[in-house]
Amino acid sequence: MQCPYCQSTEVRKNGKRKGKQNHICVHCCRQFIDVYDPPKGYSDEIKQQCLKLYVNGMGFRAIQRSTGVHHTTIIYWVKQIGLQLPDAPSSDEIPEVGELDELETFVSSKKNKIWLWLQLAQKNEGSRVLSYLLVSRVVCVDGCPHFSSLTSGRQ
Repeated sequence: MQCPYCQSTEVRKNGKRKGKQNHICVHCCRQFIDVYDPPKGYSDEIKQQCLKLYVNGMGFRAIQRSTGVHHTTIIYWVKQIGLQLPDAPSSDEIPEVGELDELETFVSSKKNKIWLWLQLAQKNEGSRVLSYLLVSRVVCVDGCPHFSSLTSGRQ
């Protein structure tokens, strides 16, 4: 047996920890064990299954209940896959026919409503996002609702 740090063959036993034999190097005085377990983790099949469930509309906690994988792990996997996706292709032509989609949701509590408007290209062109607008509703002193833009952009 040799030291994994300095490659010396002068090692001696140095007790046990968690049922595994500890060794110490005489030259560099570093401890190590003779057999390391492979890193723990989920198999690629389980990752693929969780990601398919997410793509098909299942929530993170529902996936956790059905597969036993913690929801924060699934969120981490989704973020990893999202970083690998290519950016939206640049489009020089504006389509003649498009769609406008509106989504009303809330942030933190139901009192904090926001609206998301998406301008989409025609469905047979792949339903890609041309631009978006994220706004919140503000009620002024006169009682009239107004919208203030939070963010907007073009793809």
